[in-house]
Amino acid sequence: MDADVTDSAGTPADPDLPAGDTPQGRSQGRSQEEPRATDPKEEPEPGATDPKEEPEPGAVPENDAPQDSGDEGEAGAGADSEGGSGNGGGDQHGSDGKSAVGAQTWADHPKDGSASRRKRPWLRWAALGASFLVMISAGAGWWLYKKLDGNITTDTSAAAELKVYEKERPTPVVMDAQNILLIGSDSRSGDNREYGRDDGGSQRSDTTILLHLAADRKSATAVSLPRDLMVEIPKCRTGDDKETREQFTQFNSAFELGGTACTIRTVERLTGIRIDHHMVVDFNGFKDMVDAVDGVEICLKEPIDDKDARLELPAGRQTLNGEEALGYVRARKTLGDGSDTERMERQQKFLGALVNKMQSNGVLLNPTRLYPVLDAATKSLTTDPGLDSLRDLYDLVRSMRDVPTDQVQFLTVPRQPYRQNPNRDELVEPDASELFKQLREDKPVAVVPADELKEKEGEKEKGKAQDEKPDDAGSDSESPTPTPTYSGSSAADDLCEQ
Repeated sequence: MDADVTDSAGTPADPDLPAGDTPQGRSQGRSQEEPRATDPKEEPEPGATDPKEEPEPGAVPENDAPQDSGDEGEAGAGADSEGGSGNGGGDQHGSDGKSAVGAQTWADHPKDGSASRRKRPWLRWAALGASFLVMISAGAGWWLYKKLDGNITTDTSAAAELKVYEKERPTPVVMDAQNILLIGSDSRSGDNREYGRDDGGSQRSDTTILLHLAADRKSATAVSLPRDLMVEIPKCRTGDDKETREQFTQFNSAFELGGTACTIRTVERLTGIRIDHHMVVDFNGFKDMVDAVDGVEICLKEPIDDKDARLELPAGRQTLNGEEALGYVRARKTLGDGSDTERMERQQKFLGALVNKMQSNGVLLNPTRLYPVLDAATKSLTTDPGLDSLRDLYDLVRSMRDVPTDQVQFLTVPRQPYRQNPNRDELVEPDASELFKQLREDKPVAVVPADELKEKEGEKEKGKAQDEKPDDAGSDSESPTPTPTYSGSSAADDLCEQ
């Protein structure tokens, strides 16, 4: 055998072995120089081809790099020496049969993803961090929800008593409208004892407002019921399960005699309006709500110095905090004529300014700003079972957030001094009954300032006197019924421009 013959890899052939055989030691030596892992499943027999891709005789496989010297036999010998006979030579070939020496590029190396994982560890940490933040946010949100939800006190006793007297209660006329009775408690017990003498926990309703939400939620009307209004109070159950007698007395006695349920039944008998829900708020709840919106701005024509209300304020424009606001809406003897009617008007205007502040500052649309308001409100809030959850209150607030401020109206039920006692009030008829009918049937009402209403009434009387002619009889029936107008204010009114 010719000793000058070389294999395709350029190594001299062994004279002691026939062509096509590779010495064991040489194969081992090459393996030591270029070690690679071997897949025993892919070790070809010397000179064998892949059965899946058998080339025609004399053809060069597409995936094999052409050899630059030697005939087929020599090329086979070179391939055998590269591939070996199962002792490590096979690891010089890729899965596609390409030679790893001199023919394979970096792009041809198998990609197992380890390098990519080493280069992007931040992705895993970011995913873990995001998951952690989501868990923390969800936990915090749930905690806040449960905290607010737990603040609310449910008045189950009122619901039970109202159920007993269900047959005598009025039926709803417009199903989607809502009538909510808001009761401001003047109890001096607990945290409220600093505002007066604690007489054993008894309480009367300091402020009572009938809030009517229109079915289309395009208007809200708040009607104040004077505490000194003379009304018929039905038989009511007391806290010790006794029954009071039916009596004609001042309105706020109902709360003292039979609590919330007795007050609701008294209002329903007076107005013929079915009360859907009720809320009782004490002094501290009102204070905290004002503080939660960073105060409410008012204007005073004269300075105030009222020791009973613990209030001392200069004249002019100023922003009241919670404590000052409470004194302002409760003050009576040193402001104006000292009447309860004037105090109710002041309360209405202040509540309108509070609503305007909440809507203009986006409180109702901003969960971050809404939370302190809800926290303040729920801490001192007692409601019926239909409004005793945060979800119920949120749905109520959300239904009101699109009501225009000029359609959030405040007024006092038409009243006048009681004939037998000028220190008490009585309803003005038929004006009061007309107002209750409009609300019961979910029809609109309008409010204007008291002085403007007097001017309109004077013009109306003058017009009637001029138009009273025989040939005009029946003309009024063809004209549309005007919207009843009452003395009051709206949340859009600026307290400093009045």
